[in-house]
Amino acid sequence: MGISDDAVEVRSQGWRTLASLHALIETELERQLSAQVGLSVVEFTVMDALGRQDGWHMRMQQLSRAAALSPSATTRLVNRLEDRGILTRILCADDRRGIYTELTPQGRALLEKARPVHDEVLERTLEDARAVPELKTLVDVVGGLVAPVH
Repeated sequence: MGISDDAVEVRSQGWRTLASLHALIETELERQLSAQVGLSVVEFTVMDALGRQDGWHMRMQQLSRAAALSPSATTRLVNRLEDRGILTRILCADDRRGIYTELTPQGRALLEKARPVHDEVLERTLEDARAVPELKTLVDVVGGLVAPVH
């Protein structure tokens, strides 16, 4: 095995480790968010992205990027959340072609209920993953990416 083969293997192993940690976290978040507040991970992700914006709204392109979804998948998701009364769409005052999506009061209330569930599950799942030798280093890196919020 040459040097370049070793480098490819290291990158491949790193990617597999990252994918494993992601799957572990997403599976547990999906289970708990669904059971406790009736949301999927991607629904929570969209609502959380909207909740962190001034004015509580974003253009569809921004939502697509925030949720790592295609434009058509974002539209279908927004349609579902709109049908549930969680989101609404409004025309942009500056550009009549632009449409914003924003949380409704019901959506904001649901997000406030969902955030502690999300945060607790994420913290617990990362702590459990830290006990897995193959994941410990990555969990430590992920934990060091953001300063704690006080």
